[in-house]
Amino acid sequence: MNLHEYQAKELLKKYGLPVPKNTVCSTPAEAEKAFEEFNGNPVVVKCQAYTGGRGKVGGVKVCRTATETAEFAEKWLGNRIVTVQTGERGQPVSKLLIEECSDIRKELYLGATIDRSKARVVFMASTEGGMEIEKVAAETPEKIFKTVIDPISGAMPFQGRELAFRLGLTGDAFKQFVTMFLGMSRMFHEQDLSLLEINPLVITGDNRLLCLDAKINIDSNALFRHKDLA
Repeated sequence: MNLHEYQAKELLKKYGLPVPKNTVCSTPAEAEKAFEEFNGNPVVVKCQAYTGGRGKVGGVKVCRTATETAEFAEKWLGNRIVTVQTGERGQPVSKLLIEECSDIRKELYLGATIDRSKARVVFMASTEGGMEIEKVAAETPEKIFKTVIDPISGAMPFQGRELAFRLGLTGDAFKQFVTMFLGMSRMFHEQDLSLLEINPLVITGDNRLLCLDAKINIDSNALFRHKDLA
């Protein structure tokens, strides 16, 4: 089962992973009111739908006023968003995610999935964040770094440090990455995930890491253990 971005970010927060300040709304009035929570600063408003490529079709917008935020909500809520991934019918939009703008210095990729051939969880990291990881794998596979998680010992700090080093992280971002890596591994196991992607994982201007977008799939066979998400 796929999670919406707002659901994925709630799960990330539960495991101590850093996400931008955000709120969810389902009506134009809620969207207009939500803008005020950000002290008049610009916000990023995102259609919540099971598809990538939302920004390319206008489903993600930086709004600078409450009126602009409400107008965006009026346009999208109750309608369908059509991207290259959805087909002609598109996907329904019933909620919007409104979050603070981020000071982005660099975009990275960090993800985990199950390698069926090894029967192991494998983590992948790349300096090429913001792009489809499949495209990176096809065109520049040397820019993808992997580490396999032993099912007995679990994720180890040295594995996180190795990935952080290969991503070129330093200082606070390096330490933060190792903590994130261990938290993501614990989440992958405890929540019965089949896919976890943070893309992009950004380095901010003050050398902090922030999960700007996330994609999470839960193993459908384990949904009886996660009725709060089903």
